[in-house]
Amino acid sequence: MSSPPLAPKERKPEWLKVPAPHGETYARIKELRKDLRLATVCEEARCPNLGECWNHGTATFMVLGDTCTRACRFCNVKTGKPAGRLDHEEPFNLAHAVKTMGLSYVVITMVDRDDLPDGGAGHVVTCLEAVHFASPDTKIEVLAGDFRADPKLLRKLADSPASVLAHNVETVQRLTRSVRDAKSGYEQSLRSLSELKRLAPAKLTKSSLMLGLGETDDEVRATLVDLRRAEVDIVTLGQYLQPTPRHLPVVEYLPPARFEAWQKEAQTLGFLFCASGPLVRSSYKAGELFTERWLRERDRRSGELHV
Repeated sequence: MSSPPLAPKERKPEWLKVPAPHGETYARIKELRKDLRLATVCEEARCPNLGECWNHGTATFMVLGDTCTRACRFCNVKTGKPAGRLDHEEPFNLAHAVKTMGLSYVVITMVDRDDLPDGGAGHVVTCLEAVHFASPDTKIEVLAGDFRADPKLLRKLADSPASVLAHNVETVQRLTRSVRDAKSGYEQSLRSLSELKRLAPAKLTKSSLMLGLGETDDEVRATLVDLRRAEVDIVTLGQYLQPTPRHLPVVEYLPPARFEAWQKEAQTLGFLFCASGPLVRSSYKAGELFTERWLRERDRRSGELHV
């Protein structure tokens, strides 16, 4: 079973301490993002890997603006009512940023936009197509909302230039109602992932799970089994970190050895790849490097078969 809630002043363990972001590449990406009015989930969600990733020239861009219509209790992204507003220059600006940075792999995520008739699916696909047109050799991963598991909306993503279709289940079934917005749901997320694989069987599907919210080992194991039943190919597991005092508290800080054990268990369940560690996030360079290598090797083999 999980440990009782942490005392308010308990400090993070040493393995979670990271240096403050700095460096020339970090500064260049920050300025480029600002000039092009782009949002990054790295900043909005206060990712602990921001400095390391940006200094390696990788970033996860967030489209559909910076305001989400859902209010998950773990997430630091701004929530509100965008009232249907869209930045129609966003696809061009995003494509320009990806090309300027010379990225070989890019992750594009989104805020939930329940204020839009299609949940923002059309705009997301326009962004993906713009990136693909500007930088055709760049592999694209889209980390999308659940779109209420609507097959018509998920079809738009499945038919897009993205090679990896990701959606995060976030937590175990029992904790979903207390962790995620009421418009989200555990079964709804599984249906979305399963439908994406059905619509695009040749593409990779991916999901992510936060640990340290009070889940039990049996619940984590059951979630991994559910994700495999939904034919999810790649899974990431990371430590939940409370972004501000108004968000959910951390119940337990799991040591690195626990994450290593989960990685081994996920591999025995048949996931193509599992990244698991205290600082692992759904967009994590180790997973992206593996995925890019896998995709490019598949493309190479396919090309050889058609020669």
